[in-house]
Amino acid sequence: MRLLLFTVVILSALPAQPANDEAAVKAVVARYVDAREKRDAAAIEAVFTRDADQLVSSGEWRRGREVVVRGTLTSSESSGGRRTINVETVRFVTPDVAVADGRYEISGLAGGESRRMWSTFVITRGPDGWHIAAIRNMLPAAAVTR
Repeated sequence: MRLLLFTVVILSALPAQPANDEAAVKAVVARYVDAREKRDAAAIEAVFTRDADQLVSSGEWRRGREVVVRGTLTSSESSGGRRTINVETVRFVTPDVAVADGRYEISGLAGGESRRMWSTFVITRGPDGWHIAAIRNMLPAAAVTR
């Protein structure tokens, strides 16, 4: 019983992740979407770490900031549409590493179609703020029946 009480006291004394950190993480994703919609290479580059990577739903793996930026612009040009990402959860793995998950939709595609996906971001804090280190885009799969 004493050990349990001691553990509760110690854990309650640990600092919680500030709400402004969660807002900052969400803001990085919003800046990414905005830069992508504007097709602004410099603004896209600014939200990524130098060694960033992205695995897109087609299976293409973009490694390194330059490749991510180039692939992002090429993809936006070829598919068109309007992109939105609504971050639903942010989990801090450490005070300087966050995992953000959001629903990703591309609307206004050819024929008025929309594409709905899920995106996971690894976002890290460095001396100059929060930046995207990795993105994983996933298409929903059909439920497995057994």
